[in-house]
Amino acid sequence: MSHLDTRHHGDDGETDSSVTVSPTATTTENTPLLSSGSSSITIRDGSPAREQQQHQPDPIAASEKRLGWKRTACIVSSMWVLIFLQASNMSGMSTAQSTIAADLDSYESAMWFTSAYMISMSSVAPLAGRLSMIFSSATMILLSSGCFAVGALVTALAPSFGVFILGRVLLGIGSGGIMTLCMIVVIQLTSQKRRGLWIGLTNAGFTIGVSAGAIVFGALLPVLGWRLLFGAQAPLAAIAGLGVTLSIPRFATDEHVKDRTTRQKLAGIDYAGAASLTITIVLFLYGLSGTIQPLPILLSILSLAIFLLVESRASDPVIPLAVIRSRGVLLSCFSQLGFMAARWTVLFYAPMFVLAVRGLPPAIAGSVLVPTNAGFGLGGLLVGALHIRHAGSFWLGSLLSLAAFSLALFALSFFSKAEASVGGYVAILFANGLGTGAALTYTLAHLLHLTRPEVHFIVTGLLSTFRGFAGSFGTAIGGGVFTRTLRDALTEGFRRLDGGEQLDKAREKLITVLIGSPAAVWQGGVLNAAERVVAVTGYERAMDVLYKSAAAMCVLVLVMQAGTGWAAPAGVKDEDEEFEEAVAESDRAMEA
Repeated sequence: MSHLDTRHHGDDGETDSSVTVSPTATTTENTPLLSSGSSSITIRDGSPAREQQQHQPDPIAASEKRLGWKRTACIVSSMWVLIFLQASNMSGMSTAQSTIAADLDSYESAMWFTSAYMISMSSVAPLAGRLSMIFSSATMILLSSGCFAVGALVTALAPSFGVFILGRVLLGIGSGGIMTLCMIVVIQLTSQKRRGLWIGLTNAGFTIGVSAGAIVFGALLPVLGWRLLFGAQAPLAAIAGLGVTLSIPRFATDEHVKDRTTRQKLAGIDYAGAASLTITIVLFLYGLSGTIQPLPILLSILSLAIFLLVESRASDPVIPLAVIRSRGVLLSCFSQLGFMAARWTVLFYAPMFVLAVRGLPPAIAGSVLVPTNAGFGLGGLLVGALHIRHAGSFWLGSLLSLAAFSLALFALSFFSKAEASVGGYVAILFANGLGTGAALTYTLAHLLHLTRPEVHFIVTGLLSTFRGFAGSFGTAIGGGVFTRTLRDALTEGFRRLDGGEQLDKAREKLITVLIGSPAAVWQGGVLNAAERVVAVTGYERAMDVLYKSAAAMCVLVLVMQAGTGWAAPAGVKDEDEEFEEAVAESDRAMEA
């Protein structure tokens, strides 16, 4: 047996880690999906043994079976359906919002169609990973897809605004689980050599879903109607979730739960930590939605303090505090939060610009996301293929890609005008996507460089959680800035048009309709020529303020990313090299 024992004493003097590699298993006809030989790894770093098993799965256990091509095809196709449904519900609402607001007579509250979904999704995302370590990932996927299906049905049958929002919340809860569990399944069923490829393909699936969501919703809306559009998602989600659950082999799901009863599993949940974390997220995002509300924000700070206190005493915390205390991890996560929140202003408001300012139909308006998401995919591919070929610091690359993203966002504020060149607008969208893809790839690689190998699984999940939060922050904060600016611009414009100081009730109602329905600017015969000029100008002004505000926030993002530093923790380089040598020796022994 090959044995490796390395210890590192950090600045706080604690003993860090010990790694043992044991090539004790034999290769059978059932070898792992998409993998070569691997090794048994255990880590002792002072954390609970169960947590070590959760975040450092035993590669030998995953080597005991092989997935055939039929099972693999079923898992991949079913997960892709779930990914597409989850991602398309983020952007699709931008083209369906006007019709739904008209049917439910909820123009003034239309922003909650998206906010309710994003807030509930963000609240569940950090919990899904921990719950999948208590229950199996197959069980969690079935529950998440089932919740999504129920939410789709409630949304489709909603007789009122309140019931519709309840359906969107259920959809968000299911989506939060799907978003996290997709990555967990990839980690469980792929080898280390090909894991990066499959993670990239998974991210591409999310990108395609976001990009095509607005197009699909816009194209199917006039054919099916919004109720059938949501109702049709229920059987798709249920069938896809069942397909994944039945296809995942027992060796990949029962390793950590097979000796525990349901009561023991339920007892292992950190209920206080999960509840306080969820309450913190909901209160904070609720306080930022629409009009800024100080009370929920203050209560979220109190709830956060309670969460930190609970986690400091928990035996199996939702998020270990030792990870949060790392400067590199903390600044990377908050940098990602601001960066992706700014990105969401593009994903959500670019189709609105095409609807309200350009006057194009919903089916075409959604296609504006194609160039920016094409740039997203290309940016990550180019960076990964041409530059990130080794472990190390990517501090400069992270800053340059974030700077390029910020400049494109600032330029977008000047091109979001009726008289601006269409080709220039598309080019800026593509450049923004290119910077996004490059920045996401660079910052993840750099974060792995800043942290010790034994916590890579945790920090990767934590970074994904903050990226998930960003959708809610982008729509909540951006929605508040956009709505307030648009309302002020429309009010000022109609006052000048009418030549009076006060607006009558008809004008106030019209402003509410225009805020909730961008398509009403050009469709439905709601406005005359003079009123349309006021509406278009108002939307142009709101877009200008929105994108410039997001670009200004990116300055803070750059400062935080720069503050992560470029030096790896002391001793990590030697540990990485020795670890790779030990795994290589283990692989050679298994092949022999």
